Amino acid sequence: MSPPSSTTLRFQGRIAVVAGASRGLGAAVAKRLAEQGAHVVLVARTQGALEALDDAIRKSGGEKPVLAPFDLTDFARVDLLGQALHQRFGKLDILFSAAAMLGTLSPLGHIEPELWGKVIATNLTAQWRLIRSLDPLLRLSDAGRAVFVTSAEGRDATAYWGGYAVAKSGLETLVRVYAAEVAHTKVRVNLVDPGPFRSRLRAQAFPGENPGALPDPASLCDPILDLLDAASAKHGQLVTGG
Repeated sequence: MSPPSSTTLRFQGRIAVVAGASRGLGAAVAKRLAEQGAHVVLVARTQGALEALDDAIRKSGGEKPVLAPFDLTDFARVDLLGQALHQRFGKLDILFSAAAMLGTLSPLGHIEPELWGKVIATNLTAQWRLIRSLDPLLRLSDAGRAVFVTSAEGRDATAYWGGYAVAKSGLETLVRVYAAEVAHTKVRVNLVDPGPFRSRLRAQAFPGENPGALPDPASLCDPILDLLDAASAKHGQLVTGG
């Protein structure tokens, strides 16, 4: 497929990091960004899934992405990501993080400490490490944009959602603090709660649910792309869907 006309490329030349890019919403947003001219850095644990997304992006005419196959809880690698981006691009325009881990649905007292630690590390601490590593680069952009995916479970204190709910609640506070800290810069930071959609995490939480009855991640991208656009003035907000 031929790439879209340059006059239609909304993200032409923008440098974007997408965390949790191997599947689901992360993959869908990464593909759309690349198709619209962004140079996308794909971060996720699964090499094979990233390679499949690379193929899909190039077949659709999108910009060839950079693959960064590592676990976000490898915090030294997160730090190296910022250093590598600075050396290669000198800035970062977009950060989108959809990385998440469910853990287990059970009473709090039944959760194994090791699993609790992994859930908090993935859903909360890794997001702080991304901010820590990439904020200096976002500040070097003429219009840095950061969007983090959250969930109603974090606000509703849903029983049995354990570490996932606690981490998402913490994530929302983290992102609002970050937004307050960059309020007088050109960086704009927001949260998005897309509501229920077809994903591996959703299937783990609701194994009896018919995935065909849920929205496809590709159908949820437009509000997210709006937040990532350099023209967006929204800041410190929670954008909900579903």
